[in-house]
Amino acid sequence: MVLQHPQQPARSVPMPPLESGDRLTRAEFERRYQATPEHFKAELIEGVVYVASPVRTFHGNPHFNLITWLGVYSVATPGVSGSDNTTTRLDMDNEPQPDALLRIEVGGTSTISDDGYIEGAPELVAEIATSSAAIDLEAKQNAYRRNGVQEYLVWQTFENRLSWFRLQAEEYVLVEPDAEGIIRSSVFPGLWLAAPALLEGRMIEVLNVLQAGLADPAHRAFVELLDGRSPTSRTT
Repeated sequence: MVLQHPQQPARSVPMPPLESGDRLTRAEFERRYQATPEHFKAELIEGVVYVASPVRTFHGNPHFNLITWLGVYSVATPGVSGSDNTTTRLDMDNEPQPDALLRIEVGGTSTISDDGYIEGAPELVAEIATSSAAIDLEAKQNAYRRNGVQEYLVWQTFENRLSWFRLQAEEYVLVEPDAEGIIRSSVFPGLWLAAPALLEGRMIEVLNVLQAGLADPAHRAFVELLDGRSPTSRTT
């Protein structure tokens, strides 16, 4: 009689964790990301994984103020939407999670995928750079530039410096505030920023300058243009 060894149950292979420095395809990055805890944050930049550090107040407070400014503009501009820490599929090697962004919903340079992610390049991306300053101003900046993000804002909190880049002839050009300390978006009419006031935490002044931008005729014309693109306007 031949003895049969009992069949061993199949052993499941554990999901490898995401770790900074991993070089992964976007598909493998997403597969591993789906197995991470809810509040885990990682990005794929130029094919390399970057796992975020715990967030301190010198990141969280500037982030909050930046979102306040962009959020007010979005509310006042139908057809423009903003997002906070939303996974964005730029290309096969880049899947960042920008601190903040603005996008034109219809006829813009990005779309929403069936599974709820942003695909393509939002018109404006903003990042809070603390310990990740080198990433935000080097590899990530190059990925945004190559994919056609029109305006890119980086707030370096250690230096308390705001850099606003505008895409011109496929290169990012640094935009300086005017004599009144204001930077005006070329993509989103009416999006005016009192840069020194933002850096100094004077949010009432920031919002007052934004309100002046929203009252500008260029913003009204932009809203009318967006309304003409909306699906409802084409069916009425």
